[in-house]
Amino acid sequence: MIALMMIMMGITMRFLPHPYNVTPIAAIALFSGVYLNKKYAPWVPLAIMILSDLVIGLHNVIAYTWGSFILVALIGMWLKNNRTVLNIGIAAILSSFLFFVITNFGVWLTWYPRSITGLINCYTLAIPFYRSTLLGGIMYTAAFFGLYELSARAIRNTKFAYLAN
Repeated sequence: MIALMMIMMGITMRFLPHPYNVTPIAAIALFSGVYLNKKYAPWVPLAIMILSDLVIGLHNVIAYTWGSFILVALIGMWLKNNRTVLNIGIAAILSSFLFFVITNFGVWLTWYPRSITGLINCYTLAIPFYRSTLLGGIMYTAAFFGLYELSARAIRNTKFAYLAN
């Protein structure tokens, strides 16, 4: 049920107006890795991307984009047993960095000269997008993990605690 809600929310958020690269997909992938069964976790961000990209449009770097979100879900799986506020923050930053490195490598291979100059130009021109990716990753990760933990704590402290198990 949580996975389906996250998929629907992720798709909806991709269609709503937002600054470039300020989306919740990486945060959803991290959250999935931590809170969902490991056999479902990588499928949540992948389902969001596949279903929304079919409408938005497919492109030459989808393997890098989709692959980076699967990798972020795997980071979330590691985070499941190492969950601290510091580790969640580091994972959010690492996820944004990996997305930047992996997707722009695909952009370089596809659209730039395959030279060191082309590589440098590609990553240099992508820096403004990285700032947005990092901002979105940190913001949405804090929101998802924070709201979930606050909700779980509130439920544990009520007569409805049996519902959390």
